[in-house]
Amino acid sequence: MRELSDFEGFHPRDLTGRQRLILVYGTGLIALIVSFTVLYLRGMRTLENRPRSVFQAINTVIATMTTTGYGADAPWTSPAMNLFVSVMQVSGVVVGFVTLRVLIIPLFERTPLKLDDRLSVKDDHVVIAGYERDTEELLNELEALDVGYVLIEDDEEEAKRLSDDGYQAINGDPEERRDLDRASIGEAALLITDAGDRTASVVLTALEANEELRVLSFTTSTRRRAALAEIGVDRSVPPHVLIGQRLAEKATTPVTIETQSSGDNIAIREILVRRGSPLHGVRVGESPLANHPDLTLVAGWFDGELRLQPSQDERLTPNSVLVVAGPEQSIDEVASEVAGVRRPRDSVHSRIAIAGLGEGGVAARDALPDDAQVTTIDQSPDAGADVVGDVTEPETLRAADLEEASALVVTVDDDATALLTIAMARSLAPDVEVLARVTDTEKATAAFRAGADYVLSIQRVCARLAAAEAHGERVMDPVNQIRLVRTNAAPFAGRSLSAVRADSGHGWTVVGIARDGRTHTGPTTEIASEDDVFVAGSDAAIQEFEQTVGSE
Repeated sequence: MRELSDFEGFHPRDLTGRQRLILVYGTGLIALIVSFTVLYLRGMRTLENRPRSVFQAINTVIATMTTTGYGADAPWTSPAMNLFVSVMQVSGVVVGFVTLRVLIIPLFERTPLKLDDRLSVKDDHVVIAGYERDTEELLNELEALDVGYVLIEDDEEEAKRLSDDGYQAINGDPEERRDLDRASIGEAALLITDAGDRTASVVLTALEANEELRVLSFTTSTRRRAALAEIGVDRSVPPHVLIGQRLAEKATTPVTIETQSSGDNIAIREILVRRGSPLHGVRVGESPLANHPDLTLVAGWFDGELRLQPSQDERLTPNSVLVVAGPEQSIDEVASEVAGVRRPRDSVHSRIAIAGLGEGGVAARDALPDDAQVTTIDQSPDAGADVVGDVTEPETLRAADLEEASALVVTVDDDATALLTIAMARSLAPDVEVLARVTDTEKATAAFRAGADYVLSIQRVCARLAAAEAHGERVMDPVNQIRLVRTNAAPFAGRSLSAVRADSGHGWTVVGIARDGRTHTGPTTEIASEDDVFVAGSDAAIQEFEQTVGSE
């Protein structure tokens, strides 16, 4: 039995078109029977002078409407009662036909109902048109965030399957205005499209119906951004470029800030949970990195999604990265104590190999620091790679000096090639850090088994990015990096570090203080006005901090 709490937040607008039709039909039928019963009671009392009980009246009304008989009260003597009973007889026939069409026939039809009838009332929702990636991945993300949506699917069978599975999907052509109208494009807030060469047609048709519509478009190339902006796309995202940049960022060491005392530095480090780590399945709040008295958990990367101050109940997986801040020595000690967690390197990766020099590989190369020694590998002579050859062959990887590299970024287009490249690289260079991109989300697990340390799936990243855009937030934005600043502690004077951290729910957190040439990060440390504080957060959060709190 369902609890009352199961119905909290329910609204009639959540019903599909068919559910609303059945509700209206049932309500109308009950109202008709009640009305006939009341009129019959009065008629028998006043016109026929034969009073009946309520139950006798209901029995006569139902018997008459269903044409199973006309009740033991027949015949009636007054013209009005005979006319009234005739009306009940006719209405019973009509109700029978309606019942047959609304309830009976649809149950036995081989083809499903019109998919539009399964849509709930839409307003301020998301319309997904021409999405050519893993549709269910995106729809699951939207439903997890409780974002209303309608998917317009070109393929009729796929649309039926998704609708049968409970998704808000219809079959149609997103380039056709009538099909966009079926998805209530006029009341929508956001259009998500991934229609390739059809993107311009889809966007222009949608904007014709709703000029206030925001548009997020996925594109295969950065060269199309200007054209897409010209037709009204608010944000165009090339996933391969985005992921390539992120993988490159993972191959560099985060920032360190010097205090006045040498050897006592405040640092921000990303601690990667590697495959086979005993931290797999451990809650963030129970990890040694989160419980250390001198360290502050600033953020975490979970499958490419940046979460500032992650939930203590979040479980760590081999693809998790915890961003911690505190004295460098404390970070190194904790990282070395945990088997399966890669100890942070003492410097940036000096030699980085990139396998695959498409848009993603070029983006990764361009995102690396100028002082990094980068070797690119591609099979095509026209790509301009340093080493031309098959990245799955040991001779090619050896020609790129993989054994001497500290990291390998795999951005090849084919998942099968990526998996073989990872396995080959791991066999040749056991200590190299392998960061890879796959297309299919399901291949991420296989990539870990092949030997990758960090994997991003195009399907999942696109789905989460689109869902976050619909929800009003950003994920995995390459310009949204973690920063550490040192500033005056006066706004926090008189409070402990733990109290300040508990209140810092704005994307930044206070890591520690500098006092008399020493760094203090313990939670019970009380902040004095003459201290300096170290504040960590995203670029946007730090800018907001400097404009508000930092200017006080």
